[in-house]
Formats: sequence, C-alpha cells, structure tokens
Amino acid sequence: MVGEPPAEPPAEPPADPRRRRRLAAAAVVAVVAIAAVVVAVILAGAPRESGPPAGQPAASQTSASSPSTPAPSSPAASPSGSQSSGPQPSDSPSAPSETPGETPAPAPVASGPTPPPETLPVPQPPPPVAPFPPALAGQDVEVVPGAGASVALTFDAGANSAGLPSILQTLAGAGVRGTFFLTGSWAAANPAGVAAIVAGGHRVGNHSQTHPDFTGLPDTAIGDQVRTAEQTITAAGADPRPLFRFPFGARDGRTIAAVNNLGYVPVRWSVDTLGWKGTSGGVTAQQVADRALSALQPGEIVLMHIGSNPTDGSTLDADALPGMIERMRQAGYGFITLDTLVAG
Repeated sequence: MVGEPPAEPPAEPPADPRRRRRLAAAAVVAVVAIAAVVVAVILAGAPRESGPPAGQPAASQTSASSPSTPAPSSPAASPSGSQSSGPQPSDSPSAPSETPGETPAPAPVASGPTPPPETLPVPQPPPPVAPFPPALAGQDVEVVPGAGASVALTFDAGANSAGLPSILQTLAGAGVRGTFFLTGSWAAANPAGVAAIVAGGHRVGNHSQTHPDFTGLPDTAIGDQVRTAEQTITAAGADPRPLFRFPFGARDGRTIAAVNNLGYVPVRWSVDTLGWKGTSGGVTAQQVADRALSALQPGEIVLMHIGSNPTDGSTLDADALPGMIERMRQAGYGFITLDTLVAG
C-alpha cells in the first residue's frame, strides 16, 4: 500500500551443516592428493640402491663347514643379509656408498689374506775352478811331468806361415798331434791357417798379441797383451786357454805371476831346435833333428817355428820334422799335446 515501507526480502535460510562437512572433506582430499604427487615426484628422482656389481659374488658365502652349499644367486640380496656359522671370508663385498649422479666403482675383490713371501736362500756362486793344476803355478814348465816316454812337439807362430802346410801334412801323415802357440797378430793375418790347425786336431796356445819382451812391461800391459791375443785367437776359431808361451822365452817371477793371474800356465821347452836361425845361420835340417834327439827324455817339449828365416827363406823345422818323428818312434817314444800337462 501507498505510504507503507517496502517489504524486506526474506532472510536466507541457514547453511546446511552436512554440506559444509562435505566441502571440508573434499578440500582435505585435494591437499592430500597434491602432497602425494609431490612426494612421488621427489622419490622418483632419488637413486635406488643396487645389488652387487655384475660379475661379483652375491651376498654372503656359506659357512666353512658347508663348502658344497652354493651361495645365494639373487642380485637383490644384501651382502649382510644371511649369517654364516663360520668366520666371514674377506672377499664378501659390502654395499657401495653412492653419490647421486655418480656411477659407483666396482668394489675390489681380495683373494684372502696374502701370505708373506717365502724367503729363499741367496744362491752362492760356485768356487772358482783353477784353469790349470795349482802345482804348476809359479813355473815356466820345461817338461811334462808324468808323461812317460812321450814327446810334445810345439810350434811358435809369430812371423809368416811359410812352413805351415808342410808341417800339417807331416803331422797328419804320421798321425801325430802338436801344440801351436800363436800370436794374436798372426791369427788375425792367417785365419785360414788357424782353421787348418784346429781342423787337424791340434792344440792352440797364447803367444801374446805382438811378441814383446814381457820383462820390460808393467802388469797392465802384460794383461793387455794376453787378453787381446786371447780375444783375437778366439775370434779366429781357436781357444788358447790356459797355455801360454813367453815371447823370446823372456820371463821372471813377476811376469810368471802376472800370467798365472790371467788364468794361464807358462810353457817353456826342453830343447830349442834352432831351426829359426836358417841356413844363413849355419844350421841344417839334420842338425835340427839331431838337437831334438839329443835331448830326448820322458815329457820332452820340443820348440820349433812355423815361419821361414827372414834372410834366406828356409824352413828348417818343417824340413826336419819327418825324420825327427821317425827317429823318436824308433827310440820307443810316442807323442802328446800339452793338454796332458793341464789335465792334472
């Protein structure tokens, strides 16, 4: 009606309590769901523990009392997951400590306690072997002791080799072996001669490198002469050890000791045929043989030379050799090399 205040809108009915509870529950569920998603995302990014690296033994070994029981093969088993009744071997791997983003290194595998190294006795070098009988030390041997009715024919080579073919032919024809004392310089200049001597079954000795008088040399120079000759003769195909002859026969106590210290025994002679003097020195082949026969004795050492006389070119020792051998045999003597001397 006119003049009456407008009527107020009717008041809203109060909210239903059950509806409120439903809204609150939905909000809680939503919050929980969101939280669950967040937790799942975090857990998905975290690294997982892995079992033992490929190729490594699984969790734990069986006890020492049951060696035939196989070890668990599950790669997911923890290394400490099963207990053993015996002591745990040291080769069981432990879980690796991992850092996110890094590839774990394989755990080292030990083969068990390493026993201490066995202490072996230090081998001792054998005592040095004397290159010649000790009784010969300090001597320049002039006779082969204990040789009986035997003669050692020896030939020095320091000049040329003019008489060598005849000497080797005579020795081969008579079935006799001799001993040849070579200088290193001769061996270097006559390798074919050295080879022929060795091929004939003859013995070789050291006569120095250049044929100096040793009594005028210091010990160091003596050593150089002997060692150089040894190397040169050896290179030519022969072994001169342990026989040595002094050049010119010149020696004294000091030089004999020096040669002994180098592993050699000096060998002189019982008789020098003097064939080296040649016809120009008034010597003949008959005289050469006569001198050798006049000194005939058990173990006689006869000195002859390979080379020719430098003045007249004669080779008297080579010329006298066939008759010398024949006459010595007629006297009941045989022939030896100087190996008999050093054989002990």
